[in-house]
Amino acid sequence: MTLMKNANVEKLGFLIHDTARLMRKRFQEKSSEYGLSAAQWRLLFRLFKEEGVPQARLAELLEIEPISVSRLIDRMAEGGWVERRQGTTDRRVRMVYATAKARSLFGDVKQVATVVYDEALAGMSEHEQLELVRLLKQMADNLGAPVGECPVSGRSGQEGWTK
Repeated sequence: MTLMKNANVEKLGFLIHDTARLMRKRFQEKSSEYGLSAAQWRLLFRLFKEEGVPQARLAELLEIEPISVSRLIDRMAEGGWVERRQGTTDRRVRMVYATAKARSLFGDVKQVATVVYDEALAGMSEHEQLELVRLLKQMADNLGAPVGECPVSGRSGQEGWTK
């Protein structure tokens, strides 16, 4: 199976990165009234999805250093957005929770995200939008699988890739 014959496919990584960056930027512009940075929003989104996350796990999920997460949480705790609690099974573990103040904004934030998604998907039919999401999920599943389990990872080197 030969991949990457189309020059546009070779731009895939750049397009995905640029699209994600532009969506984050647009979201930040539309949500600036709340006074939270992009990193703070990302942390809150994680807490909205998964309440009571250990600080170390947040660092992994956000792909930033544990000390940076600690400082981020410090600032957010001072602003009343998050709170730390001791873990129930291990007192050394610090769990992070969204506060009532942060949870009260969830509907507003979801609406901002919907507007950004609508802007990003403008000009696509509903079928195209669903197909895009399906294909991106397939890519994520492929890349999230262990190396030997990805459909093409059994190939050696650049076999099948054109330059």
